[in-house]
Amino acid sequence: MSLTRIVILGAGTMGTNMALDFARSGFEPQVVEVDEEQRARSREYARFGARFLHLNGLAKDDPEKVVGRIAFLEHPVRVMRAFSEAQWIVEAVPEKLELKHKVLTEAEAVAPEDAIVTSNTSSFLPSRIAGKLRRPERMLVTHFWNPPHLLPLVEVVPHPGTAPEVVDALLKVLVETGKHPILLRKEISGFIGNRLAFALQREAMDLIAKGVASAEDIDAVAALGFGRRIPISGIFGTCDLGGLDVYAAICDELFPGLCNDAAAPEKLKELVAQGKLGVKTGAGWRVYSQAEIEKLRHALSEELVRHANRDHADHSRSKAAQHTMILRGPSSATLPKVEKRGQ
Repeated sequence: MSLTRIVILGAGTMGTNMALDFARSGFEPQVVEVDEEQRARSREYARFGARFLHLNGLAKDDPEKVVGRIAFLEHPVRVMRAFSEAQWIVEAVPEKLELKHKVLTEAEAVAPEDAIVTSNTSSFLPSRIAGKLRRPERMLVTHFWNPPHLLPLVEVVPHPGTAPEVVDALLKVLVETGKHPILLRKEISGFIGNRLAFALQREAMDLIAKGVASAEDIDAVAALGFGRRIPISGIFGTCDLGGLDVYAAICDELFPGLCNDAAAPEKLKELVAQGKLGVKTGAGWRVYSQAEIEKLRHALSEELVRHANRDHADHSRSKAAQHTMILRGPSSATLPKVEKRGQ
């Protein structure tokens, strides 16, 4: 099943960077965005992103060539033609269920019978989105992580009615573009990444509410302690290294006292009500100067680029190894041993 004709619904941060990621891999994605100003911002952001990738060795093609592969659609005729020829429709509009239903049903009404429809939602179950579609068996979630042109993870979340061949086709094309898809065995709200992240954030915010430590000190504990081990050994590898008997005892001691609140903490609501929304307003859990904001963004960008270069090199080596295998055939070491009989 070929998935080269990709249409992205929405030209926000995620839609733009997903298009950039596909274009960097040689695809020619088409982006549908009804807001004229947003289309213009998206086009400029894609151009900036392409230069950024090229300067950091993450895109071999000229930036203008990469951006030239992205079509930003505005005329209704062009949009309808894109829908009618689409093989993969990716929804990347804001997290409003009614809006997702609207844009997906409009696209699906024109799309070919065998087109695959996915949502980049970070919270809604795929079954809630698929319920409004005519062909729910061809719908699932592909949750790209932000920024998608630097982070390889994509959580692939089918619902119980998703056709297996749809899942297989998506996994194949994601791997081809250098992504690292993780297939969930069943749908669950928040998938894997956000459930882990928000469990940690809930406990961190509860520690502040209890007056245990400041936001700066809690961040330092995460960065200088377990945060250095997780990228290497993971969660369960860390447990195995520490000893499961040790972890079982700690679980019995700690779990009863961990936060299990079912709503956002009051302190977080207070900050939002005060207009302290984070770096975009200059204050959140901390107060930021413009210089501190730029320093934080630069440090994060630098670290993500470092990892992305390593991922890119690993993907290139994997593709080269596969190409060598095709040209030479499997070595004797990879062939199954056949037991000789009748001797």
